[in-house]
Amino acid sequence: MLGLAALNSSAERRTAIPGRSATVSENLNNILANSHPLSDIARKVVDQTRLTREDGLRLYASDDIEAVGTIADHARRQKAGTGKERWVYYNHNMHLNPTNFCVETCRFCSYANPGLSGNTSYTWTVDRVLEEAGKGVKLGIKEIHMVGGLNPACDINYYEDVLRSLKREFPHVHLKAMTAVEIEYLANLEGISYQEALERLISAGLGSMPGGGAEIFDEAVRERMAVKKTPAPVWLEIHGIAHKLGIHTNATMLTGISETVENKVDHLLLLRDQQDKSGGFQCFIPLKCYYEGTNIQSEVTEPTAEDLLKDVAVSRLLLDNFDHIKAYWIQLGEKIAQMAFSFGADDMDGTILEEKITHAAGAKTPLQLAKERIEFLISSSGYVPVERDTVYNVLNVGECPRTTPSTEHLKELVGAR
Repeated sequence: MLGLAALNSSAERRTAIPGRSATVSENLNNILANSHPLSDIARKVVDQTRLTREDGLRLYASDDIEAVGTIADHARRQKAGTGKERWVYYNHNMHLNPTNFCVETCRFCSYANPGLSGNTSYTWTVDRVLEEAGKGVKLGIKEIHMVGGLNPACDINYYEDVLRSLKREFPHVHLKAMTAVEIEYLANLEGISYQEALERLISAGLGSMPGGGAEIFDEAVRERMAVKKTPAPVWLEIHGIAHKLGIHTNATMLTGISETVENKVDHLLLLRDQQDKSGGFQCFIPLKCYYEGTNIQSEVTEPTAEDLLKDVAVSRLLLDNFDHIKAYWIQLGEKIAQMAFSFGADDMDGTILEEKITHAAGAKTPLQLAKERIEFLISSSGYVPVERDTVYNVLNVGECPRTTPSTEHLKELVGAR
């Protein structure tokens, strides 16, 4: 298995010819023609034949990370369509977390605060939410990504007030808010159906839903990690209802919490099945766990750089009915996010302004990135930066980068964090 140093070298070789349509074709043809162990999977991808569970397991088991990346990159380009093969999307957004008080105590979470003695919990007023949102609006954000803890003081009336107030003050800003976990909690708190909870929040201004709270669907993993919230059937049901009501949602998978490769593949296949049924997922985001402030690190294996890139690649290949796969720079860091563009990712998320959940667990990535920095990271990797809104309407297409970056450019790419 390759280490990070080898992956960095690999990234440099791949990025040295970033436009590389001919090179991608040549690499893919070599896989197809030379009895490569993954040649049958590559043929399926070229023919747009759906991959199986066994195919997913073989991709994870492969020690040829270059081949896995090449196949995923081909699938990405197929999905993008003519003229968009090198597009990488981003948006100008901010995160808001109105409360960190949470009745759940998932073992991998360092953000949610149960308000125990000596700990600090908070709950913002509506005015405070508006104040924080206003800081981002002044900087030109077009999306608010809002999630929080499961707080009995923040009932559905509170969130209706928050959403209505945000929409009234900032009507041009899209409100992506409320994970399926929060929808389940609010519905149970109020004694109403998931559909009624969603209908009320949509009426108040909810525009789309993030994909958080999926974690790993496997029940044995969830039991070890004390995840009592929103089991797979409920998480999938709530997203299906949201799709029926006409709003788009995202999907996630959290790794580094004692899951197996089989757990990951099964998680992806459940998402694929739900997408076949309801069709409203627009993006998948592979996430990794950070451990600061938790007590699980001795029980789990932290994902390597290769693991993270395989999560991107395998999700691109198994989730053939998802248009977009995100390289979430907050979690991956800038360097691996850039590598991920060659492993099937076509989105980098956004400017964010201030991310709290991952950083509470020890992430050392910046709290925010300027639009110019995101555009540089994309273009210096050989791709075209494309600003989008939340639902992937294109707002601006950047310049097509030069085909071959200079040596200095490559050194900066490999050294970036």
